Amino acid sequence: MIQPVLPPPAPAPVLPPPAPPPASGPLVPAALPLLTAALPVLPGLRPARPQLWLVATEAHRETVGRYASLVLDGTELARAEEFRRPGDRATYLCAHAGLRRLLGAQLGIAPRAVSVARAPCPCCGEPHGRPVLPDGRLHFSLSHCEGLSLIALASTPVGVDIERVPPPHTVAEAGEVLHPAESAELAALAPARRPDAFARVWTRKEAYLKGLGVGLGADPSADYVGSGPVPAAPAGWLLADVLVPDGHHAAVALRL
Repeated sequence: MIQPVLPPPAPAPVLPPPAPPPASGPLVPAALPLLTAALPVLPGLRPARPQLWLVATEAHRETVGRYASLVLDGTELARAEEFRRPGDRATYLCAHAGLRRLLGAQLGIAPRAVSVARAPCPCCGEPHGRPVLPDGRLHFSLSHCEGLSLIALASTPVGVDIERVPPPHTVAEAGEVLHPAESAELAALAPARRPDAFARVWTRKEAYLKGLGVGLGADPSADYVGSGPVPAAPAGWLLADVLVPDGHHAAVALRL
């Protein structure tokens, strides 16, 4: 069978580099160009300066679906087929194709040639920690919910999370897994404001735990990250909200 040939990339769009972390306020991710367009020249990675990229599934779905076999490896293609819902499958493909493109651009190799391994788990030492590159000179994190994905690249361990704002009943059920002070903050709010506040605290918490490499294998109630407008960063970490479309919240955690 003859493999399709990826068309030559269109001229690179003029995109500003992802904004550096401000003293306060959310960070603004760059929109990832389509697979058939060239990536802009990526800036070099600097300490405390994560690169953030947003991938909208509907914008990338058609080109990624056509050329996924030229970008993703066999494991990723097989994993994509396990998703029952077409929307979930498309989001997975777009997210992982975007990550490989960005990693390949930073490393100077083809996206499909990027080799990803698993770091030892900080809790048990088994090889199911956060995804890493073999030489450790570039760190990354990926998160996706239906329709949107968020990617971070950094020079130190990093974690990102993006979530839809949950319905009120989910907030009521999940509030007990938060830090006691965070649960108290949510309880003090009017019911209509709790879903947004919960999404803020949850994305901050999951981004931090992913940056640590433990994910939700750790107790999410152990660390306080706050539910208010400004995150409470754990010692030695940058923790910031990320500006994403309405109805969603996102956060990034970066080890300083």
